[in-house]
Amino acid sequence: MAALDPVKGRQALQRYRVMAWVTGTMLLILCLELLLKYAVHVGPDVVSWTSWVPFAHGWIYVVYLVAVMDLWSKMRWSFGRLAAMVLAGVVPVMSFVLERRVHADATARLEAAQAY
Repeated sequence: MAALDPVKGRQALQRYRVMAWVTGTMLLILCLELLLKYAVHVGPDVVSWTSWVPFAHGWIYVVYLVAVMDLWSKMRWSFGRLAAMVLAGVVPVMSFVLERRVHADATARLEAAQAY
């Protein structure tokens, strides 16, 4: 098995961090849109103005999944970590919380690999 490449690992980590924040932000916007549509019952003008949000979140989530798979494969983490990272893109606020933890774990692992 090949050793962990710190340069590629840091690049994958940076891509993951950006996508975690973008995905989490879009998920919060999606939740706000759903809240306005179904709980507040705003007019059709607002609903038609926000109709792009679910589609945007869907495609951004696909890019997020690619970033997750890339980082997960480079770090050689468990399937449990992969499942948590995948779910973080669909549970509101979880992507922000998990991003901090993943960043800390990945940074520690990359520093150890660089020292080795």
